[in-house]
Amino acid sequence: MRTVMVFADDPEASARWWADTLDAPVHVDHDGASVYAWVDVGEIELGFHPADATRNPRGGSPVVYWSVESVDTVRSDLLDKGCTHHRGPLDIDGDRRICQLVDPFGTVFGLDGPV
Repeated sequence: MRTVMVFADDPEASARWWADTLDAPVHVDHDGASVYAWVDVGEIELGFHPADATRNPRGGSPVVYWSVESVDTVRSDLLDKGCTHHRGPLDIDGDRRICQLVDPFGTVFGLDGPV
C-alpha cells in the first residue's frame, strides 16, 4: 500500500492533527480552490482530500487500521486528544486486539495490536 486517502471537510486541519498525533511533518498542496494535505508515515502517505457531497462524500473511505503495540494505551491517548469511541475493543483469534475510533474531523480509523 502506498497511499490511503480520506475525504475531509477541512483537509489541512485533518492532516495537521494527524501530523501532531504521529509526530510527522504535514505536507500541503494548494491547487487553486482545492487543498490536498498529507502525512508520510513510513512508506505510506495518509492523504486528506476535500469532501464533496456528490463526488467524494466524507465517510465513504475505507477504514485504515494502524499497527500498535498496545491498543488500550494508544486508544486512551487518542481519546484524550479528541477522538471518540466507535467500536470495540475486541479480541480477535486470541492474539489480536482491535478497535475503531473517530478523529476530531469525522474520519473512522482502527487500531490493531497484540492482546
